[in-house]
Amino acid sequence: MDMEHPTGRKVKVLHIITRLIIGGAQENTLFTVKGIMKLDGYDVKLISGPPLGPEGSLVEQAKRDGVDLTILPELRRAINPLLDMVSLLKLYLFIKKEKPEIVHTHSSKAGILGRLAAKAVGVPVIIHTIHGLPFHPYQNKLLNWLYRKLERFAGNWTTKIITVSDAMLESAWAAKAAPREKFVTIYSGMEIEKFMDLKVDVKSIKEKLGIPLDSLIVGKIARLFPLKGHEYILEAAPLIVKEFPDVRFLLIGDGILKDELMAQAKRLGVLSNFIFAGLIPPRDIPPFIYAMDVLVHTSLREGLARAIPQAFLCSRPVVTFDIDGAREVVHDGKTGYIIAPCDTKALAEKVIELLKDKEKASKFGKEGKRLAASLFGVDTMVQKIDTLYRELI
Repeated sequence: MDMEHPTGRKVKVLHIITRLIIGGAQENTLFTVKGIMKLDGYDVKLISGPPLGPEGSLVEQAKRDGVDLTILPELRRAINPLLDMVSLLKLYLFIKKEKPEIVHTHSSKAGILGRLAAKAVGVPVIIHTIHGLPFHPYQNKLLNWLYRKLERFAGNWTTKIITVSDAMLESAWAAKAAPREKFVTIYSGMEIEKFMDLKVDVKSIKEKLGIPLDSLIVGKIARLFPLKGHEYILEAAPLIVKEFPDVRFLLIGDGILKDELMAQAKRLGVLSNFIFAGLIPPRDIPPFIYAMDVLVHTSLREGLARAIPQAFLCSRPVVTFDIDGAREVVHDGKTGYIIAPCDTKALAEKVIELLKDKEKASKFGKEGKRLAASLFGVDTMVQKIDTLYRELI
């Protein structure tokens, strides 16, 4: 069935995100925009702030894919009263001019400003996707209080809130971000065919990275930023190196903590075991996952890390901290291991176990692949969002 406005024209949808850096929320947003663009009956546009910072940019990719993208220079991640007011005004004027039937926001700053502007204009359907809660136990108490208040205010203006995991839904609801009936979980989609059953020359990957061919690899994919938990891998590393002296820890991603993490590795005497691979475009990541023997996820806050299902799609086992939506994907003792956050001893023990027991690691990876393939396809995500749009419009 075609999605059309009662007048016969296409239904206008405007997506808004704070910045198009290389990250899970940003990939999700681009996949959503491109997927909805391909369906009949929609006219889709995207607004983003500039991709500032060392995390890379998806702006050029969006343009190559034909996305109707507008960059709003004043829209920034950090709180800035003057720039935020300018952003709000520009969003209001853009929405008033374009008259979308649906405004769909992503990330905290764009979520607050975009929803307020949409409400002020009178947009009939306002949707927000929570990729990661803006408030968490590790931040300043005043900032935590402010973000909770803002999310509650914005929740009043929102028709529906999408969360990328059930655990996040429950957390947002418990924080009274909105009434329970406004929430729906839709897992973040990815191009699963670009991960599954690839023929990868692992030898060439190791040679490219300067890793001995017989070395085992423990990998992590995340920005080198606070709360991403790289320090816990470093703390666990000496125990793992004791069992496997030639093991390498492959860190994919860049960020402000690189020098600090390298210094920590040097203090612990394991710097030679760490490979800081830097930024790798999302499309080029799958072969590097195939080179890994185990993927670890040690973030302290995350909606549902895309790296986990990506590892599973490549038939690799995962060891993860028990945070947010991890349990919905990592079934303890079946697809990987769930451990308490910050428990570096358990992290080392579980990684060592999987590096020693190849049969178990393979079994976990295969079971994870079956699970991830059934839940995380882009088409599955887009179909569910399309269904939601149709119900609400």
